[in-house]
Amino acid sequence: MEIKAADVAKLRQMTGAGMMDCKGALVEANGDFEKAKDIIREKGKLVAAKRADRETTEGAVIAKTNSDNTKAVLVCLGCETDFVAKNQEFQDLANGIADVALENLPQDMSALLGCKLGNLTIEEAVTQQTGKSGEKHAVATYSKLEAPFIASYIHTNGKLATIVGFSKGICPEVGKDIAMQITAMNPVSVSKDSCPKDVIEKELEIYRVQIREEGKPENMIEKIAQGKLAKFFKESTLEDQTFVKDGKISVAEYLKSVDAEVKVTGFYRFSLND
Repeated sequence: MEIKAADVAKLRQMTGAGMMDCKGALVEANGDFEKAKDIIREKGKLVAAKRADRETTEGAVIAKTNSDNTKAVLVCLGCETDFVAKNQEFQDLANGIADVALENLPQDMSALLGCKLGNLTIEEAVTQQTGKSGEKHAVATYSKLEAPFIASYIHTNGKLATIVGFSKGICPEVGKDIAMQITAMNPVSVSKDSCPKDVIEKELEIYRVQIREEGKPENMIEKIAQGKLAKFFKESTLEDQTFVKDGKISVAEYLKSVDAEVKVTGFYRFSLND
């Protein structure tokens, strides 16, 4: 049957697929728009399956907070090349996923992928975009945060972002300062007390091996290891880190100078380059 240009344009508007893909789908479906839509969707799944083992090392990292800064999400939509990552359609999809996440605050990644974005689930929308671009797309991370006040920061390259919660409302600029600190210095936890035990044990084991290889006496190993751990806490836990905007004070001291009662309650950071 003859496929009219107007029909191809209509299907393109409905699906966002390329003109040739739309024409081919309409020919295969004998002009049936619903069948043609299914064919395009299945094509997206086929492309996604073929590219499943590819790495998504490019993409967009999105951090969003609600209007009163009490809820936030951190989402990354990954792809294979920077060219696709800069495409407006890709950016719109990434931001759309973040908007849905912020509105619904799904429990985990699986729940997020099942949320609706327009007429499709997020998982279906990502698969469809994979089919249209020919590159693997994947939601690489999803984190949510709730606190009395939340600040966020997205690095200028769009590949690195942070959300951070506070125990009470603070000046937005102070919140941004802390979010930028986390973005730049990548702490492992808020404080040494909240540092995961497995991280501590891993560090101590590394130090013990190093100290033995240096030939130190066995009865000195643990004391030296604990000294190295103290240095690790200073460099790698947020409160103890040197504040990047003032190298003479720690982050904890900076916050205390702003408000003696305010504390960081938690944070999430994600980078496509880590």
